[in-house]
Amino acid sequence: MARIAGVDLPDHKKLEVVLTYLYGIGWSKAKEVCEQTGIPCTKKLGELTPEELNQLRRYIEQNIKVEGDLRREVQLNIKKLVDIGTYRGLRHVRGLPVRGQQTKTNARTRKGKRKGTVANKKKVSK
Repeated sequence: MARIAGVDLPDHKKLEVVLTYLYGIGWSKAKEVCEQTGIPCTKKLGELTPEELNQLRRYIEQNIKVEGDLRREVQLNIKKLVDIGTYRGLRHVRGLPVRGQQTKTNARTRKGKRKGTVANKKKVSK
């Protein structure tokens, strides 16, 4: 098992798939990394030589912000929005969709499980 940016990656999968295990690298970025390093995307991670693996690590460390650094940056950006009191910041605080989606029917992922309706009980008159 190879370790890149603090993440253990499986040896038996293709390089373009394995790179997407890293937070901050998707399909297009994975293909770009393969092109820039000159390593074929179809090669499995276990088949890479130690030299190729080091080349891959160096490229990712120097050119792409991944894992902890990227997560920290995203959290700081959200915190900044909350601190200055923007509309987007308030949506983050309230746990509602941030990018303008409707909330009347959808948005269950952000809002959480439905709460049952609370009906008024009739008071018994004496």
